[in-house]
Amino acid sequence: MIITQMIDERDVLIIDTFRENARTPHTEIAAIVGVGESTIRNRVRALEEEGVIKQYTVVTDPAKLGYNSVSLVGIDAEPSYLLDIALRLSKFPEVKFVATSAGDHTIMTEVWLADGGSSGHSSLRRSGSWTVCRGCLRLSLWITGRCAAGVCCP
Repeated sequence: MIITQMIDERDVLIIDTFRENARTPHTEIAAIVGVGESTIRNRVRALEEEGVIKQYTVVTDPAKLGYNSVSLVGIDAEPSYLLDIALRLSKFPEVKFVATSAGDHTIMTEVWLADGGSSGHSSLRRSGSWTVCRGCLRLSLWITGRCAAGVCCP
């Protein structure tokens, strides 16, 4: 999509305000930007129509939803299996985020568990998410700041 309107400093302030809190009222944004509320409403509508603002979202606190353990899992995968592994991991309800990368690990995931600690990760492992990952070379698991590295395939 080609942006027909140039983004200016006011648009950047609007976007930054929404990034901080997507529920910020237009009147409050107008006070921040120094223009009228109708100007903000028109600019927001234009940013939405141009696809600059694609959605408004919610950020949740895992602990308040009953998840006692949040872990980052880095996986090194053979290139030919990369997308298949990432797609399979995204199907597990405990896996909240999956990204492919060219960094230290070719796949990074965020895993939320209610039962916490290594027992939760053992149950996730037993459930098949790690045992069926043909093409996995290495798995690194960070649990609340601790790191344990192992092999993700038996």
